[in-house]
Parts: sequence; C-alpha cells; structure tokens
Amino acid sequence: MDDRFSYYRIVLQLVLTEVQRQFLFKEATDKKPNESCALLFGKKENDKLIVRDVFLAENVEESPVNFTISNEQLILGYKEAEEKGLDVIGIFHSHPSSDPYPSATDKKFMEINPVAWVIFSDITKSFKAYMFESKVIEIPIIR
Repeated sequence: MDDRFSYYRIVLQLVLTEVQRQFLFKEATDKKPNESCALLFGKKENDKLIVRDVFLAENVEESPVNFTISNEQLILGYKEAEEKGLDVIGIFHSHPSSDPYPSATDKKFMEINPVAWVIFSDITKSFKAYMFESKVIEIPIIR
C-alpha cells in the first residue's frame, strides 16, 4: 500500500481532574432523577483534550432519559468560553439509571456535535468519554 494514502487516526485522551469529576458527580446527584448536563471548556494540546472549566446547563427536558440544552444557554456557554480564551471541547451528561454508554439519541447528536461526549452513570458511579469518528469510539479519561 502506498503510505501517502494511509490514514492514521490520532487517539485522543480527555483530561478530567479529580476536582472536576467530583463537581460533575455532585451535579448529577443533585439533578436526579433527571439527566444533568454541562459544556466542557478547554484546549486540545497534542493528543489530549484538557478540560479547564465546566459550564453547568439546565436540562430543559427535565427528563431521566434525555437532555436538551437551550439555544440561549448554548450561546451563553460559547460566549463565556470565548471570553476565557477556551474552546467548547466536550458535552457532559448523566445517565441516572443506565450505564455510561451513548444511547441511540446520544449517537445521533454526537454526529452533529463533533466534540468529546462525557457520560456519568449513577448506576456504576463511573465516567466514560466518546467521540464520533465515522463511528462512535471510546476515548480514555485520564487525570
């Protein structure tokens, strides 16, 4: 095979500190039985997506199985990220009563929102991260 046409995907890692994990865990717990949601601000540095700040958002659906962030909150979030010199590098939400794997709805929205998707499961008390790259792939979360 001609190497000029080979495609090598860089495997990204998401950096989420213990303080950020505890903050998101508390938000998920406080919003139960509904899904919680947030935007993750940060920067891509080499092969790492480094979370620098968390922008909490309201789940306007007030649902235990779906979440929606209003357009107004999305605009505020992107504006705040820009003011801080950061990018929106991820979307966080919780699964109060299921494992931390993307639902069919999550997968649909991952295709049109090409950032890291971080899911917290209240069942397993664990975080997992995903990106859509022609299909959904899991990316490691490191501290």
